[in-house]
Amino acid sequence: IDELADLMMAGFDEVEHILCRLAQLARATGIHLVVATQRPSVDVVTGLIKANFPTRISFAVTSQVDSRTILDSGGAEKLLGRGDMLYMPTEAAKPKRLQGCFVSDTEVERLVYFWGSQKKEEAAQLKVEEFVPTAAPGKEFPEDPLLEAAKQLAQEHKHISTSYLQRRLRIGYPRAARIMDQLEQEGITREEE
Repeated sequence: IDELADLMMAGFDEVEHILCRLAQLARATGIHLVVATQRPSVDVVTGLIKANFPTRISFAVTSQVDSRTILDSGGAEKLLGRGDMLYMPTEAAKPKRLQGCFVSDTEVERLVYFWGSQKKEEAAQLKVEEFVPTAAPGKEFPEDPLLEAAKQLAQEHKHISTSYLQRRLRIGYPRAARIMDQLEQEGITREEE
């Protein structure tokens, strides 16, 4: 959003509500919103908006009141201009002073043209074959690659369980249960009650 003040004048309550909701959804999905204003007053940058935009940047402002409106602390009124900024990350107790750079529209266009003119690598065609396990003749389940490790555990310990296989082999319940069934089929062990 290039100028928040214009939107807030159009419909304060509705814009504030929609912007806060958008910020919440964007944060949950990993989308970054950039909202800017040249009029940092409390009727534009409300408490609700500030609560939903915890990371803030302030360039040079005219007064300490404007700085407090944006960053909740003074300091932005002392900035030199020309990219001098205070950056307030979510986890920081106080803002960090940074220097931003100016990139003209012409430079942006030249950069985009340069990237677009680069030879594009052709993506390698990947052949993905689906693995369909088949059971050995006379067996209900295909043999699991971890079956030998499970047999070793069964020999080392008198009684083993599905949850024990899960922990020791670092696998999920369905796979551990199938391995346990295979061990029972082969008469190696039986599930503890």
